[in-house]
Amino acid sequence: MKFRSNTGNGQHGLSLVGFMFVIVIVALIAVLGMKVVPSVVEYTAIKKAIATAKSNGTTAREIQDSFERQRTTAYIDSVTGKDLEITKTADGFDVSVAYQKKIELVGPTSLVIDYVATTGNARPQKAE
Repeated sequence: MKFRSNTGNGQHGLSLVGFMFVIVIVALIAVLGMKVVPSVVEYTAIKKAIATAKSNGTTAREIQDSFERQRTTAYIDSVTGKDLEITKTADGFDVSVAYQKKIELVGPTSLVIDYVATTGNARPQKAE
């Protein structure tokens, strides 16, 4: 008669409590992503809009007006044409913008993201 040893026959896998813990973590990450992604999409729209406005305008006012036209069609709410920092350079103009986006999470907690976009090489100062 053979006797089996219990040392190699332990169960493997994820318990119900472990599975619920993993589901909660994945859900929290998904909710955070759903709140942050629209802000990132708006930031990329702003970067494209300032690049297009720079190429369309020959004066600071034309650049602001071009940005304002794009702002209404690209659903940009965080920045206006007056918020643009337009700097005269030897090559024309550099357009930059810096702003903060506050995203409400749960209760009194929120997430603040500092966005900085520029058409030049130098990074502008953060928004305060």
